[in-house]
Parts: sequence; structure tokens; C-alpha cells
Amino acid sequence: MTMQATETETDFWAATERHVMRYGPKFETRVIDRAEGAHVYDTEGNAILDFTSGQMSAILGHSHPDIVRTVREQIGRLDHLFSGMLSRPVVELSARLGRMQPGLEKVLLLSTGGESNEAAIRLAKCVTGKHEIVAFSRSWHGMTGAAASATYSAARRGVGPANVGSFAIPVPNAYRPRFTHADGSLDWQTELDDAFALVDSQSTGSLAAFIAEPILSSGGIIELPEGYLAALKKKCEERGMLLILDEAQTGIGRTGQMFAFQRDGITPDILTLSKTLGAGLPLSAVLTSREIEETAHERGFVFLTTHVSDPLPAAVGLTVLDVLGRDRLAERAVSAGARLRDGLESLKQRYDCIGDVRGRGLLLGLEVVTDRESKTPDLALGDRIGAEAMARGLSMNIVALPAMGAVFRIAPPLTIRDEEIDKAVGIMDEAIAAARNG
Repeated sequence: MTMQATETETDFWAATERHVMRYGPKFETRVIDRAEGAHVYDTEGNAILDFTSGQMSAILGHSHPDIVRTVREQIGRLDHLFSGMLSRPVVELSARLGRMQPGLEKVLLLSTGGESNEAAIRLAKCVTGKHEIVAFSRSWHGMTGAAASATYSAARRGVGPANVGSFAIPVPNAYRPRFTHADGSLDWQTELDDAFALVDSQSTGSLAAFIAEPILSSGGIIELPEGYLAALKKKCEERGMLLILDEAQTGIGRTGQMFAFQRDGITPDILTLSKTLGAGLPLSAVLTSREIEETAHERGFVFLTTHVSDPLPAAVGLTVLDVLGRDRLAERAVSAGARLRDGLESLKQRYDCIGDVRGRGLLLGLEVVTDRESKTPDLALGDRIGAEAMARGLSMNIVALPAMGAVFRIAPPLTIRDEEIDKAVGIMDEAIAAARNG
């Protein structure tokens, strides 16, 4: 590194210290300069395998040529409009999304996941005329008003009261079951029945909606058991509630199907998409039925934002869907996910500090424990593994939130190559060994 580069780096971190607000995560000590495919590169030119797809979003990898082409063309033609104006990219993307799942024909295009969940909750309250919202105890749905009130995995303390009528129920966790069958396996139906008995005892009779992720990501990659969503929807229907599914991370092919809920043969009343829909650019969507949209309109539903129905991100979303279909990336998520899971399972066989491997498609979790009998999360070891992996050129995100366990969230781009998967597993092998020896 040259003296000039050293001075520039010093200036960078000095400016960071003086001017960049800390907003939660500890910043990496490398300065990222560019990104391409499954790699990001620091200012020294070191390649780092990105196994979180940025913020769990870049499903096509970084700087995908089709996305680059779309942005260049669209920015010079039409980028942003008054919210009452419509453009072809917005209507075309809405139509494409609205034809994917019967019962979810109407679409609202927004910018972020938190914003789409905010709109979904507002829509549910408007349509039902009720205000109580139920979510999982390890959920993450956003950092704004109603979305933050339905977020229970972190960031609830020190910022005043949540919205009135916010309830949480336990997550059905097969690795740490609360209710069990005789063989020790998770009895999720009894747990669900018990949870809603508690909800009913606390409700004032104004239950509006349940909002859920099919796989809770910040909660530690906890997948809802097969059959659970159908049972959850039945609970909602019995109480006149709407079911909102937040597929910010599971949607658009990551689990091997366009939407994760399709495995279970049900359709939510409201679906929210973000992250993967824009492949790293700010784009989100709310999908619902014609009937719900009509009722909301009749009751004066309003959700105006500065960037509602913006043409530039809508054009990007169309390109994402084009590439996903052309390159059969949902199918790739299945085959690449199986290869990655096999690699993680082989590590589990070698290291007893790996307690569990779970997830679906290319959204997987690896939990680090002190020992398999106690299943006690080993946050310190997890941190060391993450640091050792980063030093070797692999970026993974560990969920180290209170009570979440030490779980690596592993979600590489759907464009990941087999040799990159194998390389990442090899780095993890080295990192675990080094962290344990350290």
C-alpha cells in the first residue's frame, strides 16, 4: 500500500468517525470499492465472496449486465414522476406480478420492505376496520411505525411505546421445540393452538391481521413447518383476520419457487415483496386480491409516498423477472441450494460446534453451539468464525441478536457458480478450524 493510499484510508475512517451515524451493525474494517457477480472488492483489490447477496437482496449478483443495461437506458428516458402519473414500466410490472398467483391480482409498487409492510398493515386495518396485529416473537418486518411494532427480534427498547394492539406468538422451532410429540419432534399444532388461546385472551376483539415470514431470517433462519401456514390461515379466517406474508427474502425464486408460500398450497390475503424484487435496488410491492383492493378503495385507503410507482425501479423489476425466467434461476436455487447444503452438512459431521443446518433453496442457516446436547448458542465462537472467514475472503452474516442464537445466514446470489459454492465451503472449513484453535 502506498503512502498516498494509507493517507486516503486514514482520511476515510476519520471522516467516518466524525460524520457517519452508527445505526446498528458494527462496520467492516475494509472499504468496499466495487462489486461484480458473487464478489465484492475492497480498495486493495481483495475479492470477497458475498454470501449474503448484499443485504439479502442481490439475487442476480452484483453489476449484472442486464440490470446495468436497464438502469442506463431507463435513467436517460424516465426516472421519477408525480405520484398520480403512471408509466408503462409500472403497469407492466404490476401486471406481471398480478398474473403470478390467483388471488393476488392487485399491486402497489413502493421502495423498501419496511414501507411495503407498513402499507400492508395499513391496508389490513382499513379493510377489516380493526387495529390489532399479531406477529412472531422473532420477526423482523421493518423500522417504521406499524412495521416496527410487529418486529420482535430486536430494536424494541428505548424508543417509546409500540402501537396499541401489538401481539406476538412463539415461533415453531423444530431445533428447540416448546411442544413435542412422544418422539421429541415439534408439535406445532398444539403450540399454535396454545398461542392463539393467549392472543384471544388479550385481544379486545379487534384482530386485524397476522404478519409472518415463511422463513424467519433475522430470527435465525427458522422455517415454518409444512402445513403450518394453512393452519395459521385457518386461525385468521376464524377470527376475521387477514394473513399478510412478508417475502422480502424468500420471494422471487430464492427458495426454489417464485414465492415460498406456494409450497404449502395456500394464498395469503396480502403479500409483500422487496429486497429480491429489485435485486439490490430499492423496489418493493404489495399484492392483494381485487376484492380487498376494492373494499379498501371504497373506504378511502391512502398510501402516498414520494417514490410510489416510480418508473426506474419498476423497469429494474421487470428485468429481474426476465432474467429469472430466462436463466431458470428458481431451478438453480434448488440445485445450488442442495450442493451448498451438502457442503454445510459435511462440516456439521466434522465439527460438533455446528448444531444445526436448516433452510430452503439458497436461504440457509448454520447454527454454532457450545455442544449439541445443550444446544447453547456460542456467540463468541460464531464471531471468531465470521472474522476468520472474512480474513480468507468470505462474507457471511451471523444473527447474534438476543435469544436468536449464533446463526449464520447464508444466501448467495442465485447466479452463484458451483466452484464458488465449493470455495466458500472450503473457506468455512478453514475458518471453523482456525476459530476453534484460537
